[in-house]
Amino acid sequence: MQVLKFGGTSVGTFESLQLVNQIITEKLQNNIDITVVVSAFGGVTNQLLELSERACKNDDSYKSMFEELKYRHVDAAQKLIGSKAPSNVITHINQLFSELDGLLQGIYLLKDLTPRTRDLLSSFGERLSSFIICEGLKAQGIDAEACDARKLIKTDNGFSNARVLSEKTEQNIKRYFEKHKSLQIVTGFIASTTNLETTTLGRGGSDYTAAILASALSAECIEIWTDVNGILTADPRVVKDAFPLEHISYTEAMELSHFGAKVIYPPTLQPAFSKNIPIKIRNTFNSKFEGTLISEQAEENESLITGISSIDKVTLINVLGSGMVGTTGISGRLFTALARENVNIIMITQASSEYSICFAVTPKEKDAALKAINQEFEYEIITKRITDIDVQEDTAIVAIIGEQMRKTTGISGKMFSALGKNGINVVAISQGSTEYNVSAVIRNGDLSKAINALHEVFFLSETQSMHLFVVGVGLIGSTLLNEFSVHQKHLYKDQHLQVQLNGISNSKTMICSDETIDFNSWKEELQNSNTSADLDLFVNKMIALNLPNSVFVDNTANSQIVKYYPAILKSNISVVTPNKIAISGPYIQYKELKDLAKFKNANFKYETNVGAGLPIINTLSNLLSSGDEVIRIEAVLSGTLSYIFNHFTNGKKFSAVVKEALDKGFTEPDPREDLSGKDVARKILILAREAGYELEPDDVKIKNLLPEECMQAKDVDDFFRVLSDNDDVFDKMKDDAASKNEKLRFIATLEKGEMNIELKSVGQEHPFYSLSGSDNMVSFTTLRYNERPLVVKGPGAGAEVTAAGVFADIISISHLQN
Repeated sequence: MQVLKFGGTSVGTFESLQLVNQIITEKLQNNIDITVVVSAFGGVTNQLLELSERACKNDDSYKSMFEELKYRHVDAAQKLIGSKAPSNVITHINQLFSELDGLLQGIYLLKDLTPRTRDLLSSFGERLSSFIICEGLKAQGIDAEACDARKLIKTDNGFSNARVLSEKTEQNIKRYFEKHKSLQIVTGFIASTTNLETTTLGRGGSDYTAAILASALSAECIEIWTDVNGILTADPRVVKDAFPLEHISYTEAMELSHFGAKVIYPPTLQPAFSKNIPIKIRNTFNSKFEGTLISEQAEENESLITGISSIDKVTLINVLGSGMVGTTGISGRLFTALARENVNIIMITQASSEYSICFAVTPKEKDAALKAINQEFEYEIITKRITDIDVQEDTAIVAIIGEQMRKTTGISGKMFSALGKNGINVVAISQGSTEYNVSAVIRNGDLSKAINALHEVFFLSETQSMHLFVVGVGLIGSTLLNEFSVHQKHLYKDQHLQVQLNGISNSKTMICSDETIDFNSWKEELQNSNTSADLDLFVNKMIALNLPNSVFVDNTANSQIVKYYPAILKSNISVVTPNKIAISGPYIQYKELKDLAKFKNANFKYETNVGAGLPIINTLSNLLSSGDEVIRIEAVLSGTLSYIFNHFTNGKKFSAVVKEALDKGFTEPDPREDLSGKDVARKILILAREAGYELEPDDVKIKNLLPEECMQAKDVDDFFRVLSDNDDVFDKMKDDAASKNEKLRFIATLEKGEMNIELKSVGQEHPFYSLSGSDNMVSFTTLRYNERPLVVKGPGAGAEVTAAGVFADIISISHLQN
């Protein structure tokens, strides 16, 4: 014997009813003895209750709703059985609706809706569905019979959640099935008292009906048919990568369901548990899939945990006071008082100091809980033995569950590490001595982020996800996105990193969503976006999405965007940027961002601020973290000036070389921006701060490269005219250097906390002598690298190398988060 239960979603439409018939038919064709339990058609129970509420309020709209409900059932019968459905079938359906109509009219006239009446009214859903499904099977030639469970299952008069009279019920079931050998289509959810008053079995009532029948008939198994492929590792509405569990134990099923997994309600399945009857969770809409098997013992698997479950919107109440320390009976009094008010406790935790007792309840039970506490502990509150009753609302509980947890060390550490790395604060913790679950109370707004972070670390530990939000898609930004387009498969295959683009903005339009943007079509998607660019909206939406492992990438030189960095870092979102404004401004701003990143466990990466793709800041950081001490830093930090002086050779005038650099796009539109040395000043200031010096922009001393009249020229054309008039000045510098077999280099120096920038001539013994093209070079003289400095050299400018540097910064964050 197998007991098959079909829930509301499985019998919600004509199409799903056909699938149910097909499943039943296949079982019978395989000579499997079955009994079928059905719920009301999808949504009907709620509609019946809504009808009764409207009728009770004398709302005449219940009548049109009644007619719609009647049409739905008649239509389903005609489609399932055929347009020429036997008249007795339609007659029986009409009789049931006539009975329901009379009941509603009584409620309308009396304006009264008792629990007993509500249960009777609720029963019509299952009575109609079981009859229609049975007639559909009979039309296919199957010997089937509709069975009203009110004949079999007897309860007390606890309407809406009646208690089953087990012994009497089991006798009825055995006696009935001895006499009725045809296929039974049994109403779920409903029962009756010994006085034949209709009752209902409460939450999961149809599951309960199936379990009661299976227990009485000593069934081989119970199959619960629903609309998912079994019990999943997490809620698929929250975690897109959630997958079905093959086999779990009764205990794991109980734990998962307590913390929000809604596929089953294990208390209703207790009759099956007590007789070790296995339960299968199957998908009506994917009947070939085997689903999840629930049995007394689950097989061991590779996963450290079985699943992740949660309860959103809970209220945490913390009772505190020194008068509780060492006082016996406090906990007993507290929970007895709560029980008197029928307050259901979801989770309990107590400090070992006995100074506080903390528990979670649903928000609707908060007032009843506070009333119970204040009444029970009135004396202790007056005498200050209990000093505070702290209430935290808008919280949630997330739990990891699994029998294998008790055999494995480090599970809790892994859980809280994952939450911490994503900036999720844990308010309270609970773990039973059985070690079947570890629960944490967190902010409700962090729940989705927490579940995804935990699912990734426990079930997808080989693969890490990262969510990018990119502002600025000009030359650097578009090159960066193209890099990800090219390397996405490599990152996933070789580095187990799944990078997802969730936000993108240029100066006109933007996209910011939990839906992934394709790296191959981001231009078209951005161009077709109907959302106008709004930096404030973009940042707030990114923060509100609260996706795990989020990274904000600023590819602009916009000072306005920098103002958002603190809020972004406070939200535990990492920042990667080639924008120098943030860390080359006032020192207090630099320190605030660095401290925020450290405090919030976020990453703030700006390697490209100094040398584009060159690992200059990382090299300096590694030297300092390994215990080395910086004596001096010398640097050529401008690719433009490097190009100019490498091409300022015999036979070339300085003004002509500068004009050549402008024509090739190596300089800003006004070359004075480069020749002033201000950009170099920002870069050496950043290195000085990274070396530990608290310096301001005004502390950088620049020896002007250009004569004053060049700087004062009214426009670029005038500048070149004045510069050519001063070519002899630069010729003399070049000739003086050549006479000593030296070359001109525009060098920034940091030594003993002082920063200087000037044009110098260097000899063959100096590392900068061999510079070529537009390369940058940084020389680190340290205690360890004293006689021969550590040198970093390479291209220091250009969209491709800068984008590569930003790309490397982003990837490095994934390594730091592992």
